Amino acid sequence: MANYVYVIGSVDARPHRTYVGWTNDLGKRLAAHNLGKGARSTSGRQWMLLYAERYRTRSEAMSREWRLKRERPFRERLKSNLQFFLPKRP
Repeated sequence: MANYVYVIGSVDARPHRTYVGWTNDLGKRLAAHNLGKGARSTSGRQWMLLYAERYRTRSEAMSREWRLKRERPFRERLKSNLQFFLPKRP
């Protein structure tokens, strides 16, 4: 079974935020975040998948998740790309 590390970005509230996690079902996990059933820090926002990597084992995915959570510049670049997907505000 494949395991994924993912970065999601908030699309409906400012300031935009990112969240890093791991899962073995990206679609189901993103839906859970958007229904408020994901991590506590993601509730009350709408999220969009910004980035994902696939790993063979849970251990590899969890290790990469730990490293990605500390890569602030990478997450900031992903967050800045949200402007291309969101409608312009008046």
